Amino acid sequence: MNQPFLPFARPVIDEDTIAAVGDVLRSGWITSGPKVALFEQQLSAWCGGRPVRTFNSGTCTMEIALRIAGIGPGDEVITTPISWVATANVILEVGATPVFADIDPVTRNLDLDAVEAAITPRTRAIIPVYLSGLPVDMNRLYALAARHDLRVIEDAAQALGSTWRGRHIGAFGDLVSFSFQANKNVTSTEGGCLVVNNAAEATLAEKYRLQGVTRSGLDGLDVDVLGGKFNMTDVAAAVGIGQFAHIERITARRKALARLYFSLFGGDFSVTTGAQLPVADFENSNWHMFQLVLPERMPRAVFMAQMLERQIGIGYHYPAIHLLTMYRARGFTDGMFPVAERVGRQIVSLPMFTTMTDADVARAVDAVKTVLAA
Repeated sequence: MNQPFLPFARPVIDEDTIAAVGDVLRSGWITSGPKVALFEQQLSAWCGGRPVRTFNSGTCTMEIALRIAGIGPGDEVITTPISWVATANVILEVGATPVFADIDPVTRNLDLDAVEAAITPRTRAIIPVYLSGLPVDMNRLYALAARHDLRVIEDAAQALGSTWRGRHIGAFGDLVSFSFQANKNVTSTEGGCLVVNNAAEATLAEKYRLQGVTRSGLDGLDVDVLGGKFNMTDVAAAVGIGQFAHIERITARRKALARLYFSLFGGDFSVTTGAQLPVADFENSNWHMFQLVLPERMPRAVFMAQMLERQIGIGYHYPAIHLLTMYRARGFTDGMFPVAERVGRQIVSLPMFTTMTDADVARAVDAVKTVLAA
C-alpha cells in the first residue's frame, strides 16, 4: 500500500526529443513547416510509400476521411460500440447515420458477421476499430467491403506498429487513421495522421485540414471546399519524429511486457477468477493496452477503487457508445448489442508503458489476483 503509484500509462520523451523541440522553438517556425513535412515523409515510408498527411488530432483524421469518401446526409456508416466516442461522433459530424454492430467476444473488435447483417442500401462505409492495437481479420474485412462496394475507414488510432500477416497496418487498404495522442505508443503530445490512396486524396486532405485553401504562385489563393483548422505544428511534429525513431523498440518492449503479463497470470487465471484475458497475439498486435474483462460478480468501480488503494492505476476503454445519453436519444437502448454492453461494463486496462519494469508487471498482476480473490 505504501509503494509508489504505478500509472496506467506514461509518455516517455527522451532528451534528444526535448532538445529538438527547443530547436524548433528557437527556429522562429513553430507552425506547420519542415518538421511536419519530414514526419509525413517518414510515416509514408513506414506505410509502403502511400501518401500520409498529419493533423492536430486523430479525431479530425476520421472526419476528413469520411469527407474524402464523399459520405454525408442520407448515408449510413457501420462501426463498433466499443471505442472512444469520437469514432461515432465523426459520423454525425458529416451528417451521416452511425449504425452499430456487436463485437466479437474474444477479440473485442467488430464481429464481421454482425457487420454484414447490418448492411442496408444506404450503407456507404465501415469504420473498424483495432482495440488495443489488435487488427480485425483484414482479409475478411476487405472482402466484405468489396462485395458490397463500401469504403473502409480504419480507426487504427491504437495500431501504429501493428501488422497483418507481416505488413504494417497503413501499408495497404483504404483510408487509415492513426492517433498520436499522449497515451499512444508513439505520441506527438496531440495529433494524428491519415493514410490516403493517391495524390488527389492527399490534396483534398490538405484542403480539409486548412480552411479549404489552395495556394498558387506568390499570391494566388482559392477555396473550393469547406475546410477546418486541423494542421499539425512543427513543435508537435518534432516530438512525433523523436518518438517514431524508436517505434521498433517500443513495440518490442510492449510485446515483452504483454508476454510477462500472460506468464504471471498463468494458464488457469480465467478459469479460477472468471476474468477474460485478451487474445495472446504476438504476431499482429502492437500491445497498445493490456485489457481484462472482469467477471460480472466484480463491479468495475469496486475493482478500480481497490486497485487504486494498492497504488495501481487502472483505465477503462471503453463504455458502450450506444448507451451514452446522446446516442440513447437517437433510439439506441440496452440489449441491442449484448456482447459490447457486457464488455463495456466490465473491461479494464492494466498499466502498460515502455519504461515499465518486470517488477511493475508482477506488482500489477499480484494486485489483480488479490482483488479478484477477495
